[in-house]
Amino acid sequence: MSAAAPKRENLILNLIFNIALPTLILTKFSGEKSLGTVWGLIIALAFPAGYFLYDFAQRRAANFISIIGFTSVLLTGGLGLMKVGPMGFAIKEAAMPLIIGLVVVLSMGSKRPLVKTILLNDQILDLPRVDAALAERGNRSGLDLLLKRASYALAASFLLSAVLNFGLARYILKSAPGTEAFNAELGRMNALSWPVISLPSMVILMVILWKLIGGIGKLTGLTTDEIFRSKETGKA
Repeated sequence: MSAAAPKRENLILNLIFNIALPTLILTKFSGEKSLGTVWGLIIALAFPAGYFLYDFAQRRAANFISIIGFTSVLLTGGLGLMKVGPMGFAIKEAAMPLIIGLVVVLSMGSKRPLVKTILLNDQILDLPRVDAALAERGNRSGLDLLLKRASYALAASFLLSAVLNFGLARYILKSAPGTEAFNAELGRMNALSWPVISLPSMVILMVILWKLIGGIGKLTGLTTDEIFRSKETGKA
């Protein structure tokens, strides 16, 4: 019997704990008449941090990008408590996707390129069938070239995300750190990060994946349905 597939992340819980609740607390409950600026920031950031730990405990899965996201939350809290100014936050926001993009490029020569971890998920794609078809046609080197191109495209998408993160932070964060107004601005930035940054990045990622799947289809002769893992394939 094959090993059970890990649980999939709950997108609704992700949005609630990473976007909705922190935004609500930072924008509505960080005033002196409610939680205050310090506790408002701490409690707001406790939700995404707690969600990361909860999700890891439930699924026993934490990839490099989710760890970077968790680190970003901790850095936001640290910078906020140290009352670092808007420029410091903007640099931090840009640094996270830049680090991921750099690792994508640097990992290209390793045994497990990060692009494989992100795009070639063996819970979604029937990788044994793909590998067998590549071997039969002698096209494994072609897959390496596809992954190389996908790596550069993926790194470029993270570079774009870094630019958007920096620009959004510089546009929104104007107030002095440690104030109710600054916390509210952090909340608005957190809310806008989904439509302004996350959604376009997801679209780009899907385009890269679709191009990669198309290339794999040409190299293997498999149809799209054959490349993706079916429910029957995942059974013992």
